[in-house]
Amino acid sequence: MESVPSLPPGWYPSYDTCPEVSPWCPVEATTLGYAPIKSLHIFLAAAYGVLGAVTLGLGILYQTWEFSLAVAVGCFLELIGYVGRARMGINPWDYDAFRMQIVAIILGPTLVCIGLYLTLRHIVIHLNRDLSRVRPRIYPTFFIPADISCLVIQGVGGGIAAAAETRSLLKHGNNLIMAGISLQVAVLAFFGIAAFDYLWRARRFFTSFPSIPSSDPATNEKHRAGALLWTNRKFRVWLIVLSIAYAALMVRCIYRIAEMAGGWGNEIMQDEPSFIVLESFMVLVACILLTMFPPGYFFPQMGRRWRRGGGRESTGSEREGESAMGSGSATEVEVEGMGEKV
Repeated sequence: MESVPSLPPGWYPSYDTCPEVSPWCPVEATTLGYAPIKSLHIFLAAAYGVLGAVTLGLGILYQTWEFSLAVAVGCFLELIGYVGRARMGINPWDYDAFRMQIVAIILGPTLVCIGLYLTLRHIVIHLNRDLSRVRPRIYPTFFIPADISCLVIQGVGGGIAAAAETRSLLKHGNNLIMAGISLQVAVLAFFGIAAFDYLWRARRFFTSFPSIPSSDPATNEKHRAGALLWTNRKFRVWLIVLSIAYAALMVRCIYRIAEMAGGWGNEIMQDEPSFIVLESFMVLVACILLTMFPPGYFFPQMGRRWRRGGGRESTGSEREGESAMGSGSATEVEVEGMGEKV
């Protein structure tokens, strides 16, 4: 049996001193403490790549540009991250791969969240904007910059951690990542509260007042379109899908806080099964749902294709953030020519 060579004085295993796994550089000494399962991470990379491509294709088909671009970019970042982890399955001491997976997997879900945030404004506009506590355009105006702030903080933290050459710098990067993820959980929670509050008010309204006779034909048409949308089966399925995707992303973010709280190389970070279930699969579930249940089909009013095919031309109010559309069919679409609340 070969004896393990003694270590040189002052030498310790690190990404600078270890080119690969060896008796002096055991896999347990890496930050993750394990070699990621290569085949699983190749599968995850391929899955995210396919989802990103399909999402882009559906976005082009239904012209849901903003939503599809946000989710697709999130998927492609996940693809990059899992390529990095697959490379680490070959060589756990591959520092370039380690940095790749840190930055990409941290940032990917943040872009997917932006896709979620874009939906609420359109839901409010097409159901009944009068039920909202704020003007519809306030939702993306608040949530998207807040999420981008999370993205920037996590990106800076991930960059510092990836380039860190000292434990002190690594700790600073970790603290920034923690701050960004914690802010993301707060923003997600606030979004969930806002969405639940509006949908609860809509449910009570359309249940109590299925029809409201008015001397204004446009008001009658607007209410009828919102009531028909609320009872539309595809739309209700889509709302359930959004709720599941939201819950999966929230679970992922909470897990990330717990993972990062103990610093680099802590017990949770070095447990691959928990990472696969609570990070990889949670984000994958969200991306699968948002891809396989595209708003362009289940909620076509969100797409520009519907606006151009079933509504009239854009007006000044649409350029301010509110759609100004007509009704191609009283049973399918909502009149959008009403003035926005002020």
